Amino acid sequence: MEINDLTPAERRVWEAFPRGEVVDFREDPDDDPAAGASWGPERSVRAEVLRALLLNGPARDGEIPGLNVRGARVTGQLNLKYGDVEHPVRLRSCFFEQTPELYGARVRALVLTDSVLPGFSASALRAEVVLRLTCCRIAGPVRLSGAHLAGFFLNDARLGTPGGATSEPQKAALQLNHAVIGTDVWAVGLVSHGQIRLNGTTVAGLVNLDDAELHAPGDTALHAETLSVGTDLRAMRLRAHGRVNLTGARIPGQLNLAYARLSKPGGQALRASSCVIGELWLREAAPIEGSVNLRRAQLDLLHVPPEVWPDEVRLEGLTYRSLAPLLPAEQRLPLLEREVAGYVPYAYEQLTAAYRTAGDEAAARTVQLTKLRRHRRTLPRYARFWGHLQDVTVGYGFRPMRAAGWLLALLLTGSVVFALDHPRALKAGEAPDFNPVFYTLDLLLPIIGFGQEAAFAPEGGHQWLSYLLIVTGWILATTTAAGVSRSLRRQ
Repeated sequence: MEINDLTPAERRVWEAFPRGEVVDFREDPDDDPAAGASWGPERSVRAEVLRALLLNGPARDGEIPGLNVRGARVTGQLNLKYGDVEHPVRLRSCFFEQTPELYGARVRALVLTDSVLPGFSASALRAEVVLRLTCCRIAGPVRLSGAHLAGFFLNDARLGTPGGATSEPQKAALQLNHAVIGTDVWAVGLVSHGQIRLNGTTVAGLVNLDDAELHAPGDTALHAETLSVGTDLRAMRLRAHGRVNLTGARIPGQLNLAYARLSKPGGQALRASSCVIGELWLREAAPIEGSVNLRRAQLDLLHVPPEVWPDEVRLEGLTYRSLAPLLPAEQRLPLLEREVAGYVPYAYEQLTAAYRTAGDEAAARTVQLTKLRRHRRTLPRYARFWGHLQDVTVGYGFRPMRAAGWLLALLLTGSVVFALDHPRALKAGEAPDFNPVFYTLDLLLPIIGFGQEAAFAPEGGHQWLSYLLIVTGWILATTTAAGVSRSLRRQ
C-alpha cells in the first residue's frame, strides 16, 4: 500500500508506526467509543491499512515498531487470519465496524482496552505476551476456543446483549474451550449476557471472576467442565443467573464463592460433581436458588454455612476432610435430609469422619445415631420394632446412660413394691432373709444371681411385675450388648 493512498488520519498512523508512537484521535479523554459510528473521516482508519502495517509495515533502524492508536473508528474488517504479527498491537478506545478475524493468528501482544466491537473471532489465536480486552463492550460472541494465551484480561468487560442468552454455542458470550493460558485469567467485574464457556481449558495460574455478573436465565451461565487451574478459582460476590457447571474441574487451591449469589430456580444452580478441589468456600453467600450437585467430588475443606444450602442437594459420594465453620451436629444434619436420592449412608459416615477429624466425638456419635434412625425409616413396618426398642433403651449404644436410667427406675419401683408386700418363701425356714433391692436385681439382671429369686415366689399382681422385670432386664441386656458391639466395630 502506498502512502499516497492514505487519508490524513491514516497517514498519522502510518508515520507513527515505525517508532511505536501513540496516535490519539480523541477530542476528549472521556470520549465514549460507543458513539464511534458517528465519528467522521478525521478519526477513521481502514482495517486494510492496519493489516498492511501489521504484516508488512515500515521499520526504522534503532526503533521498535508498533501499532498504538486511541479513539479511532476502524472501518471494514481487520482480517489477520493465520497472520504472523511480530509487533505489539494496541487499539484502545476504538470503535470497530466489523468483527476482527484473527483465527489461527500469532501476535506478540494484543490490547483492545475500552474498545467497542460487534464481536471478536480469534479461535486458535496465539498471544505470546497478553490478550487484553479490559473494559471492552462486545455485542457478539468472543471466540477464543483452542487459543494459547500468555495471559488474558477481561476486567470490567461487557459481553453479549441483554436478552440474548441461549444454550447454542454460537450464542455464547465467551468461548474459551480447550484453551491454554500460561498465567492467569482476570475477569473482575465482567458482565456477560450469555454463556461463559471454559470447557477443557487449562490455566496455569488463577481464574478471577470477583464481582462478575453472568446472565443466562434458565441455562448455564458458567460452563467449565474439566477446567484445570493451577491455583484458585475466585468468584467472590459473583452474581450468576443460570447454572454454574464445574463438572470434573481440577482446582487445587480455593473455589471461592464467598458472598456470591447463585440462582437457577427449578434446576441445578451449582454443579461440581466429580471435581477435585482444595477448598470450597460459600462463606456469607446468599441462600442458593436451585439445587446443588456435589456427587463424587473430593474436597479438603468444605466451608458452607447451613443457611446457604438449598432445599435439594445431591451429595452421594462427596468426600471432604474438614468442615467450616465448626458447628454442632444438629445444625449440619438437616442438610442430609435434603438429599434427592433419599437415605445415603455414606453421607452420614463422611460427616462423622469430619467431626472426628475435628476431635468432636460427641457430635460424631450424634451423627451416627441420626444415621441409624434414618435407616430405620427405610425398613418395613414390622422390622422397625427392634430399632425403636434399641433407640428408646440405649440410643443404639450411643446413649448408654439411658440403660442405667431405666435400670434405676425399675429397681426403685420393684424395691418399693416388694418392700411393702414381701413375696412368699418357697421353703419356709430355709429361705434367706428377704431383701427387696437384691430380689429386684435378681429379676432384672439375667446373668448375676443373689439367691433371692429362687427362694421366693410372688403371687398375683406381684407375679406380673416380676415377669415385666425379667423381660425388661433381658431386653436391656441385649440392646446394650448390641450397642456396645456396634460401637466397638466402629472403633
